[in-house]
Amino acid sequence: MEPSFTMLRMGEIVVGLEWEGLYRKLLGDGNQLLMEGAMDVCHRLSKTHRMFVITNGITHTQIKRLKQSGLYKFFEDIFDSQSIGYQKPKEEFFNYVISHISEFNRKDALVIGDSLNTDIKGGLQSGIDTCWVNRTGQISPAEIKSTYTISNLMELTSIC
Repeated sequence: MEPSFTMLRMGEIVVGLEWEGLYRKLLGDGNQLLMEGAMDVCHRLSKTHRMFVITNGITHTQIKRLKQSGLYKFFEDIFDSQSIGYQKPKEEFFNYVISHISEFNRKDALVIGDSLNTDIKGGLQSGIDTCWVNRTGQISPAEIKSTYTISNLMELTSIC
């Protein structure tokens, strides 16, 4: 029997897998609000850099969101945990990505992300420089030190 649970706010019984499917569909259907400067930074960097998406998201949802946002055209490929079978920060996730990018060079790569525990930790464990997008002024724990820390995406143009 499929797991079900009671939604307290709506007071109806829903099937867990059906609810998850609806949630993922709605996540992909929503308006994609971009970080300030995202379109401009991607446009600039795509002229001089190879760019890839690495995400712990679901393939269909992430592609749909990138297309709706207008950012899809800037990326050479998308690597997602659903397709790979591992999530960031697992070594297997990063090994898969590295092995599927032609002429990949760790010295030339930069993992950019807003999550210390997935993006930054995974990049560092894989020997890749990292850039933490820290828009809220969080304090980084001593065990996870990003190569770069920025508060605004426009700062990437001075790093890259």
